[in-house]
Amino acid sequence: QVQPAESGGGLVQAGDSLRLSCAASGRTFSSYAMGWFRQAPGKEREIVAAISRNGLNTYYADSVKGRFTISRDNAKNTVYLQMNSLKPEDTAVYYCAVDRDGGWLQARTKTYEYDQWGQGTQVTVSS
Repeated sequence: QVQPAESGGGLVQAGDSLRLSCAASGRTFSSYAMGWFRQAPGKEREIVAAISRNGLNTYYADSVKGRFTISRDNAKNTVYLQMNSLKPEDTAVYYCAVDRDGGWLQARTKTYEYDQWGQGTQVTVSS
């Protein structure tokens, strides 16, 4: 079983950058696709980015495309979310999640497709 734990959130100004990290315990990290989701107050949790098991396929929500980059280091059991040109509308709690059942090349996007969730890290972007 893989248990993810996020870090790297904080308070930044519009235009700044942050890098979120998600360290996942367990020996089988490389067997799972990973995703980053976010949830703003009063809104549903939404996909931000996802990455396949082998890292070759990625998905980005339209709202972050060109600004955010998801990557993974299987040797370190870690997935990253590099966030550049942050906007106030990026303010949310960011969650890392594990997709145990996706195919080798899949980067899935639905919350119900993810099995293990971290506790979340707050990202606040001031204008």
